[in-house]
Amino acid sequence: MKKNRILTGIIAVIITAGLLLSGCSGSKDTGKTTAGKEPYKIGAVIDISGTSSSLGAPERDTLQMLADKVNAAGGINGHPLELTILDNKSDETEAVLAVKKLIEQKVLAVIGGSSSGTSMAMIDTVQKEKVPMISLAAASTIVEPAQERQWVFKTPQSDIVAIKKMMGYLKEKGLTKVAFLYMNNAYGDNGRKAFAVAAQAGGLQIVDEEKFEATDKDMTPQLTRVKASGAQAAVVWAIPPSASIITKNFKDLNMGIPLFHSHGVGNQTFIDLAQGGADGVILPIGKLIVADQVPDSDPQKKVLNTYIEEYTKKYNSPPNSFGGYAWDGFYLLVNALEKAGADRAAIRDVLENTQNYSGVSGVFNMSASDHNGLAADSMVMVQIENGKWKLIK
Repeated sequence: MKKNRILTGIIAVIITAGLLLSGCSGSKDTGKTTAGKEPYKIGAVIDISGTSSSLGAPERDTLQMLADKVNAAGGINGHPLELTILDNKSDETEAVLAVKKLIEQKVLAVIGGSSSGTSMAMIDTVQKEKVPMISLAAASTIVEPAQERQWVFKTPQSDIVAIKKMMGYLKEKGLTKVAFLYMNNAYGDNGRKAFAVAAQAGGLQIVDEEKFEATDKDMTPQLTRVKASGAQAAVVWAIPPSASIITKNFKDLNMGIPLFHSHGVGNQTFIDLAQGGADGVILPIGKLIVADQVPDSDPQKKVLNTYIEEYTKKYNSPPNSFGGYAWDGFYLLVNALEKAGADRAAIRDVLENTQNYSGVSGVFNMSASDHNGLAADSMVMVQIENGKWKLIK
């Protein structure tokens, strides 16, 4: 009898440990969920390591924090949330392998990737398997044309939204001759194409166009050509670390013209890696980074403050825009799960019909023709001064 009691105790410990460790992300079932209900399985494919790690790391941390929060509150309609986070290593092939692995695990939806390239790489798979995907990357082509991306959504402002915001500011300042420099990948190339179309429509002249690799360590040759081009301003479309390197090069060359960046640099990593070169940089970005300067009347103010408070308390550092994209993707999916349950097609339909949803990145109004749902009012113009973000428009 004594041996039987010992064996029973060991089995109980193993079962308990298995429950606590379910889901490789570390999400926990706290015991408040309704007994017997199946977990809702969701997955995330994030650029945690590699060249886009400055985007993926805060996204991973945000997703884990929120999954723990949901489970601590009893799950979704009594269902535990089982979140699996996989690292695609900022590699498109790894992203495809990861999303296929998640689909084999019967996830209801996928969040990711962090970058435009890894997001684009996963589209064919989720479209074929009819699995909802919420990208955390900016390129418009991730969700356009919508009739060919029925299962794909995204939370960052599209590059064209950021470009229109920037164009308005350039024209207001009388800067009509612009040099455009871009990272040679999906994010940079989509930005280049969108900027060229918007410039032609808006009466701006691109007097020089330069590209560089994500792994380049010096962009002085490109900037030297820009300096001789007669450009009144330079626009860079990239993410750290290359975005920071070209910014430092820009300062070292004393270019004498204003430097604009895309919202791909919306984190402290960009400023730190630029080694003092980021001061003066102007860019369009979501409101999170200047939440303390946003008026209380703004419809996003409450969610901005909530995210900042919860993330800072959890990780002892403030969040950034990239983590905010993950916050929005997570809660858009939770909202869909609450309404649709474990039905991929119904989840997709709820996402597509999201209206007046206030998130970190803006107020989302999606439709069959718009799987991003953010307008120009989701962004503000900021300038970096003394290593800090300052709202200027």
